[in-house]
Amino acid sequence: MSIFVDEQTRVLYQGLTGSQGRYYGLLNRDYGTQVVAGTNPKKAGSNVDGVPIFADAAAAVEATGADASCIFVPAPAVRDAVMEAAQGGVKFIVAITEGVPAHDELYLFNALKRHYPDVLLLGPNCPGVISPGKCNIGITAGHIAKAGGPVGIVSRSGTLTYQALYELKTKDIGVTTCVGIGGDPVPGTSFIDCLRAFENDPETEAVMLIGEIGGSAEEQAAEFIKSHMSKPVAGYIAGVTAPPGKKMGHAGAIVSGGRGTAAAKIEALRDAGVQVGLNPTEAGEHMASIVADL
Repeated sequence: MSIFVDEQTRVLYQGLTGSQGRYYGLLNRDYGTQVVAGTNPKKAGSNVDGVPIFADAAAAVEATGADASCIFVPAPAVRDAVMEAAQGGVKFIVAITEGVPAHDELYLFNALKRHYPDVLLLGPNCPGVISPGKCNIGITAGHIAKAGGPVGIVSRSGTLTYQALYELKTKDIGVTTCVGIGGDPVPGTSFIDCLRAFENDPETEAVMLIGEIGGSAEEQAAEFIKSHMSKPVAGYIAGVTAPPGKKMGHAGAIVSGGRGTAAAKIEALRDAGVQVGLNPTEAGEHMASIVADL
């Protein structure tokens, strides 16, 4: 099995008529993802390489049965695009766009929980999700992922998401699903959301967690792993050498007041039984050892 998306997922691309949306939408379709629609109110009735364009998400859902959406619109338009998808009946929304204002992210987090609790938002500012061999939504290169499990991956870092997939592929280890949750301060989907889903997935037998400095998400994940996870976890925390007070990469990757340090996160994860590598390759080696003992 996989979590969140599989070969049955039908995907709507909000922004398919733009250059990036078109590139990745068609690339995902070539991978095997069911890309069934796009939206653009000014281009309704047209198509992008055979994919029909609708005026809005509701029309696309009604016509195609789309149950997932991938958002490739400029940052100021993301808030409206996410709400349009939720109001239109989409249950899983992937927002790739970076630079979304923090107050818009806060609005979306609360509005979805209040009015659309059955809708899951991944991102913004994330690489997306891939269930190798089944479905790829976002910007992850499908060829670096080996299908079949038994490992699930969840990562805050886009680049390290790709490296984790490649590290496992070079060791001939398959992945059920790889989720890039993004590194912004208010992500729609958390480490714990993914860990819970992996714990409940019978084909995921071990999990790789990739974190980074800033915030307390990794410490919260460690508490969840310690209390609720029966499956082994390997991990890596980026930013060991980052200077305090300086943002490193993601908007959420800033150490302030002694909180959110890599050392504190590594200590919390190790206390929860996670095998933490000091670099991505070592984390992959830990996972290879775990898989060998399954």
